Amino acid sequence: MTWREAVDKLVDTLRADAAGRDLAGADPTREVGLLRESGLLTLLIPADLGGVGESWLTANAVTRTVSAADPNVGHLLGYHYLQLWRGELFDQPDLVARLRRETVTGNHFWAGVSNPLDAALELTPVDGGFRVNGRKTFATGAAVADRLVVSATRTDNDEKLTFVLDAHAGGISYLGDWDNIGQRLTASGGVVFTDVFLPADDVLGRQPADQSPRLSLAAIGFQLFLTQIYLGIAEGALIEAADYTRHRSRPWFLSGVDSAVEDPHIVAGYGELVSQVRAAGALTDDAARALGAAFDRGADLTEGERGEAAVTISAAKVVATMAVNETTSKVFEFVGARGTARKYAFDRFWRNARTLTLHDPVVYKAREVGTHFLTGDLPPFTGYT
Repeated sequence: MTWREAVDKLVDTLRADAAGRDLAGADPTREVGLLRESGLLTLLIPADLGGVGESWLTANAVTRTVSAADPNVGHLLGYHYLQLWRGELFDQPDLVARLRRETVTGNHFWAGVSNPLDAALELTPVDGGFRVNGRKTFATGAAVADRLVVSATRTDNDEKLTFVLDAHAGGISYLGDWDNIGQRLTASGGVVFTDVFLPADDVLGRQPADQSPRLSLAAIGFQLFLTQIYLGIAEGALIEAADYTRHRSRPWFLSGVDSAVEDPHIVAGYGELVSQVRAAGALTDDAARALGAAFDRGADLTEGERGEAAVTISAAKVVATMAVNETTSKVFEFVGARGTARKYAFDRFWRNARTLTLHDPVVYKAREVGTHFLTGDLPPFTGYT
């Protein structure tokens, strides 16, 4: 089975019961199992290490397509790709190669524990490595992962290190306290680390206070993949609302037409939303190419090149945020009153969009774009820009 066929099969499986699974709100154990079965977890791993050997742009496209069927699973898969990808930003080729071989052999699913605004994890040096202690508030997918990428601060010199851990290592406990209105199947609850041993050989590297342009790509990589998920949510809402409109919606008695798909107001309304989502998608594709090109520059990446990629991603996020929030709200006008029945769960698209688009305030992304346009200044290196 090719990766394209695997994506099609996964999408069909997820879409068939997405509404019911959202209502149930269980941990995504089955969903991660479907990702394992699909073979898509090794999409980005080079073929010479046993992976599929596909490109960065392919990983972006797959994340958006899967998100259209179920944004919970798209979120998990996109973050999996990000965690594998960000390891390559550090100068640790032997460790990265080992981790990729292990991922192929074990069919591992990856997640991360590194909320930039929650610097609560501490590393205490011990023989052979460190002990990890502390609590992180949000950690999407960690509770159902095999491997974690984690950031913490050393207690002896305040250096911030990024490292990998076995998600089932002794001393790690998952709180299961994710209870938000959307993305209910992403296992995004808190994690507690109690004297978890970290071997020195599993440290990816140090995060310098004045991040290098290459290391700082991780932050805008997360912004890009969130944008892909936004687009997936909007596309999924349109796909399912259109199906309902074709087969269940009734024309308004004053419309003078025999079916809802002949109502000029409904037709034009869909046309406007589709156009907005396509425009946001084109800009996001441009952003994915920009980040891929920045990554390919390696150690030669300049602050200016990195900044231009960051502004492009911010612009895409601004437009995608507007598109997904309008789309997931407006489709109710086209499915009609009967479409609000709980069994159809059209509200899940809006709930998922509202939850994810508040990840960090989009107005600050608009400010980055506006500042660059007016003054030429580039976004600073932060955990979000």
